[in-house]
Amino acid sequence: MRINEWVSSIADAGRDLLQRSRNGKNGRNIRDLCVELCSSKGEAMGTAIAQEVVQAYFALDEEQKLDFYRLLLSDYSPDRAAILEQLEKYQQADDPDVLQRLGEVVEGPRRRLFRRINMAPYGTSTVLRMRQDLLTCLRDHPELKPVDSDMVYLFRSWFNRGFLTLETISWRTPAHILEKLIAYEAVHEMQGWDDLRRRLADDRRCFAFFHPALPDEPLIFVQVALVKGMAGNVQALLAEPGSQAMEEFDTAIFYSISNCQQGLKGISFGNFLIKQVVLELSREFPQLKNFATLSPIPGFRRWLSREIDDVNSSLLTDLQKTSLEPLRTTNWHSNEMISEAMKPLLIALCAHYLAEVKRVDDPLDPVQRFHLGNGARVERLNWMADSSANGIQQSAGMLVNYGYHLSKVEANHEAFVNTHKVVVSNDFKKLNEEGKELLKAEKL
Repeated sequence: MRINEWVSSIADAGRDLLQRSRNGKNGRNIRDLCVELCSSKGEAMGTAIAQEVVQAYFALDEEQKLDFYRLLLSDYSPDRAAILEQLEKYQQADDPDVLQRLGEVVEGPRRRLFRRINMAPYGTSTVLRMRQDLLTCLRDHPELKPVDSDMVYLFRSWFNRGFLTLETISWRTPAHILEKLIAYEAVHEMQGWDDLRRRLADDRRCFAFFHPALPDEPLIFVQVALVKGMAGNVQALLAEPGSQAMEEFDTAIFYSISNCQQGLKGISFGNFLIKQVVLELSREFPQLKNFATLSPIPGFRRWLSREIDDVNSSLLTDLQKTSLEPLRTTNWHSNEMISEAMKPLLIALCAHYLAEVKRVDDPLDPVQRFHLGNGARVERLNWMADSSANGIQQSAGMLVNYGYHLSKVEANHEAFVNTHKVVVSNDFKKLNEEGKELLKAEKL
């Protein structure tokens, strides 16, 4: 029996108790239901009320949802006076009971409410949907940030790695899950079932994390290509398979990692996923020597556009800015003369972006932060590696390989976390130095 089915049986038992306790009165609003849920003691009745809260939430329109989040902020935030009272008591005496009570009042009723909603059948997916809806409101209502912070706090516990299962996705996986892979693919869009079939061929592997409360919903999935040597072009990687035998492959290329649940934004699973997939692949294919990504550089063009528009840019000369004007057109890459003319400068700038451009202490690029944080190093920059419209728009068609060298992953991770070091290969270091010389020469 699945978890949601088991919880549903408890909710059914509690529904009769609930009807008797209310003397047949129905139609309570979500405000009253939340009060009732927080005051309920029994598991069966509490599960039934939680189910009613779930149903009431999905009946809300957008404005009513905003009112609900405001209710969570105003009526379910921690009580400051109670916190100060318990803190004063604990300062007076190192009493474990007082410390426990202090922890309870600091946590506040909002987290307890979310935990009780989670008791409902499909309660976990409902709280995830609540956060997804809340995230769209935060842009215009930043005062709701404490509500979001409580959800993130709980999700880090509910979606702890220990609860997750890694599953291999194949053509034999149920169709309703395969459909979601097509819908959730966020890096290289899938063109329907034929494209998916190619990505699940013998020289490909796909892995996903699942949670027991969401058995039909992948949380994150990674697509892997088995190749010989380092791959440097995603269109070639996604093409029909060649004639190589499986025993000839020596490299696993992670070419797409997609988060599937918007409500889990900011909850990282990728580091666990990559490490476990490496172990799975190593067991299945002992001949694999190299593990690397073929990754997008989603922030490069945005950063470069700001540099081009900055009249006080210390990086680009006016002549260089003029030479980059074709970037404002949509098909510049189709003109070989224009593309080749811009190639040295764009490669130099992209190498500079990856090696030097920071957000506070860490790299500006989010994908780079992710992989360096997992212990990878910047391996190689690839020119015209993604000629799709998205690839041209994001990074002028360039992709980067991040290498996962198993003997150095932990050291690289520690260097990045503790000293913000951007670990790069010798080849990439040389490329960046050559780029600096090119940029410097243009200024003379």
